[in-house]
Amino acid sequence: MDNQLTYLQIAIPVPMRQSFTYAVPEALIKVNFIKGDRVLVPFGHRNLIGVVLAVSHECDVDSTKLKAIIERLSDESRLSAQQVDFLSLCARYYHHPIGDVVTQALPVLLRQIKPIDLSPPACWLKNSKLTDEEFTLAVNGFKKVAAKQKALLEFICEHDELTWPEIRMAGYSKAQLNALLGKELIVEQSVKQEPFVCKENSINHDDKPQLSVEQSLIVSSISQQLNSFSCHLIDGITGSGKTEVYLQIIEQVLQQNKQVLVLVPEIGLTPQTLSRFEKRFRVPVVLHHSGLNDNERLQTWHQTKQGRSAIIIATRSGVFTPLVKPGIIIIDEEHDGSLKQQEGFRYHARDVAILRARQLDIPIVLGTATPSLESLQNALTGKYQYHQLTKRAGKSNKASLTLIDMAKEQVEFGLSGTLKKAIEDTLKRGEQVLIFLNRRGFAPAISCQECNWICECQRCNKSYTLHQGQNLLVCHHCGSQKRIIRQCDNCGSVRIKPLGQGTEQLEQRLVELFPDYSSVRIDRDSTRRKGELAKLLQQVSDKEHQILVGTQMLAKGHHFPDVTLVAVLDVDGALFSYDFRAPEHMAQLLVQVAGRAGRESKPGRVMVQTQYPEHPLLQDLVQNGYEHFAKYALIEREQAMIPPFAFQALFRAEANYPSTPQTLLREVSQQDFVGCMVSGPIAAAQEKKAGKYRFHLLLQAKDRKDLHRAVQQILANIANHALNTKVRWSIDIDPQELSW
Repeated sequence: MDNQLTYLQIAIPVPMRQSFTYAVPEALIKVNFIKGDRVLVPFGHRNLIGVVLAVSHECDVDSTKLKAIIERLSDESRLSAQQVDFLSLCARYYHHPIGDVVTQALPVLLRQIKPIDLSPPACWLKNSKLTDEEFTLAVNGFKKVAAKQKALLEFICEHDELTWPEIRMAGYSKAQLNALLGKELIVEQSVKQEPFVCKENSINHDDKPQLSVEQSLIVSSISQQLNSFSCHLIDGITGSGKTEVYLQIIEQVLQQNKQVLVLVPEIGLTPQTLSRFEKRFRVPVVLHHSGLNDNERLQTWHQTKQGRSAIIIATRSGVFTPLVKPGIIIIDEEHDGSLKQQEGFRYHARDVAILRARQLDIPIVLGTATPSLESLQNALTGKYQYHQLTKRAGKSNKASLTLIDMAKEQVEFGLSGTLKKAIEDTLKRGEQVLIFLNRRGFAPAISCQECNWICECQRCNKSYTLHQGQNLLVCHHCGSQKRIIRQCDNCGSVRIKPLGQGTEQLEQRLVELFPDYSSVRIDRDSTRRKGELAKLLQQVSDKEHQILVGTQMLAKGHHFPDVTLVAVLDVDGALFSYDFRAPEHMAQLLVQVAGRAGRESKPGRVMVQTQYPEHPLLQDLVQNGYEHFAKYALIEREQAMIPPFAFQALFRAEANYPSTPQTLLREVSQQDFVGCMVSGPIAAAQEKKAGKYRFHLLLQAKDRKDLHRAVQQILANIANHALNTKVRWSIDIDPQELSW
């Protein structure tokens, strides 16, 4: 190799929209640098990890002023050139600093300057040295207090090579695992290190359901296009068997020895998805989500990069997982808002996944019962291939939807008389009830009965939410907390009462109303501990609880066979929101919650309490269903020229004084933008949060190129503006929420 000077373009995790040029020192001149290498570089007064974007022998700047890199890091942690190109494309589209985008794609431990341990993780399996008689004798010897140990043993015996994240996600503890190890019923070993190869016994054909005609047509259509890019939208009503369609397509991909990436919107769906997949496939399945620790996420990343994992079940950030033998990407609940990152690098996992599938030349499947209007429009215009499932699987029928006019009802504890009677009848039949209230805590505010003073967070000018179980007042906007106050700050009265109702209070009231039945609350507060959600869901499946109270965590994809009544307590807020997407989100939520009812042979009912039963949106959903609502909503959007018939970008700015962000946004947007409309700056819906005043500037264009050109002009103007350093600002391409 010649001793020609080598220069590297490096992405560094700093908030600057550029890469940086570094020289290669003489000590490393013989090293063959390639795109994707991780390198240690000096930056200012510190050393940082960077990723090589390009290697060249020419340099546009004075080479004597360049700093040299310190060292190149392990080959095992290198990104592929394909990944680097994909991340560069994402950075350009979302106008986000390339260094931050590349960093997002790396596990936390690969962003840090310390040695990494890539030794294989431990897994546990049944002790094969024990005879069947010895094993049966040991199992029968379990005491009643060790029921969880027995359940864990059965769980391990059902699967092959269970890792700790899989055991923890199923709701078991390290103490229970160690107890089984101590009894020598299970053994610990390292996960096998060979690349995945599909074998004869890799696919379990037992209990494989017969597909309906609709399901068969979809599987056949997608299976014929497995070797090239195509985008498929599966629009199937709740309970229509979309997961079975995924499983049969995945079976064919695995037989080609290729990897499958499955994205789900929330951690809560990963245990049941994992369980369903592991029953069907005896292949290495790995998880990627925020419930794992840094080392576990690094192991998932490395296993996938080495081709040792066949199926990757991941939440939003898993879209950047390296795939060495990509076969297909599947996104379940593609409409879900949690697929959009709302801070920092504000990407949409669905859109990024479609870009990635196109780059990898593999198919992508989007599945949902309530397609987002953007995806539906793409399907109707032929950009996506459109598949529909109009019938529920098996013997179950679609639940009936009823509106309860609260103006005509006697209300107790937020429940109308009609609803209380329906709950009582359902419980007497031995069936379960799900009550949906999208407001956690005990009450959304506390108020003085003398002077009507409301206890507010001074940093947000919003009321504190009462969490009685924790004896705290919590601001759900900035997270600040304080002890529950006993006296009014305004007049000194002790007549302080809660206002409104949250899930905590509703659960308490239901115990008073139905003392003979067990109720359980499933929301972010009750499922904070690891494994708690899986544990509660299992208890519901085992019919330990008859009444379920929860927030939208319960609305997504869960299968509750014995739930036949779903009650929705408060949907009216979305009917009068200024965000044009609010009706769409409300309709999706209602249909998804309704889909939890009557999923087996028992008929289901959905009852919605409202002050506005005659509202056209509610009437349309009740009379005609989501499909009819969505098509009319698309007509309205087209007439108003808003997404998906136009493209938007939202500049957000915040500072200590309201005039500062407003002035910045106004001055950087005072010019003509070709083909692009500018709205604002205006105060955000919640103008003050965490002590900062917030303003918006909305850009909209019919042509995507015009929008991006205008964004680049404004970014250039901000970079040169005197207030740039006094205002915290961000850019959101294709924003999903305008209520920030």
